[in-house]
This record gives sequence, structure tokens and C-alpha cells, in this order.
Amino acid sequence: MPLTFRKSFRIFPGVRLNINRKSMSITTGEGRGPRHTRSTTGRRTTSQNLPGPFGWRRTRSKRDH
Repeated sequence: MPLTFRKSFRIFPGVRLNINRKSMSITTGEGRGPRHTRSTTGRRTTSQNLPGPFGWRRTRSKRDH
């Protein structure tokens, strides 16, 4: 079983700092609106929870300009 590390800190309302073994990221947004995440590895993710068991996510890396 691999050993993992992940920690999330709330900096301000609606802003979180996420730390794992390989990178850090900042997530903004809370509640019913979309969430935007930017990672130190260049990954950018936008996600939105939809009613019921549905959700939407779009991820871009440095190569996906």
C-alpha cells in the first residue's frame, strides 16, 4: 500500500491551500459556484457540482494552452 500525504488549509473564506507530496495548489470558490484550482505543476482545474449525482470538471495542463 503506497504512503500518501495530503493536507488542506483554509486561508480565507472561499480560499484553500492544498499541499501534497509533489506540489501545492490554491483553490478558490465555495458553495454553489464553480471552483478554480491552480497547481505549482501548471495544472489548472475548473469544477462545478450539479444537482444530483452529477458534476462537471475541466482540467488543463501547461501543454493545453
